[in-house]
Amino acid sequence: MMNRRSFTLSTLAMATAPAALWAEQFEVTRTDAEWRAMLTDLQYRVMRQEGTERAGTSPLDKNYADGTYHCRGCDLPLYSSETKYDSGTGWPSFYASLPGAIGTKPDRKLFTVRTECHCRRCGSHLGHIFDDGPRPTGKRHCLNGASLVFRA
Repeated sequence: MMNRRSFTLSTLAMATAPAALWAEQFEVTRTDAEWRAMLTDLQYRVMRQEGTERAGTSPLDKNYADGTYHCRGCDLPLYSSETKYDSGTGWPSFYASLPGAIGTKPDRKLFTVRTECHCRRCGSHLGHIFDDGPRPTGKRHCLNGASLVFRA
């Protein structure tokens, strides 16, 4: 039987347990030291701490060459240049990802709920998905260029 004291202790234990207990498991995993060694400070902040690069700073925003955008963390192909468009936001934007390439989760920061997207293989943060994109999906995958590598 649960009494108030055991309920309080259980609740406190759950609230203070490491987030890793609930973290999604990914195929590609690295230690924090390994991630830091392979990424610049900006790439680490964006990809591993869910940060955002400043608008207009990524050369990939205005790249319209034919090719594929890969995850910088594990080289998984994520987006085709065929789905890239100029959203006018200052970040690389796409209306669809490659099949099975990304994962999503609710992002409750900034006093609203947004859809965060990440690489399904290594969990690297890519950006957010909004409902104001072009046809045929109506979605805007607004991504950080720091998370991506373009391959022609």
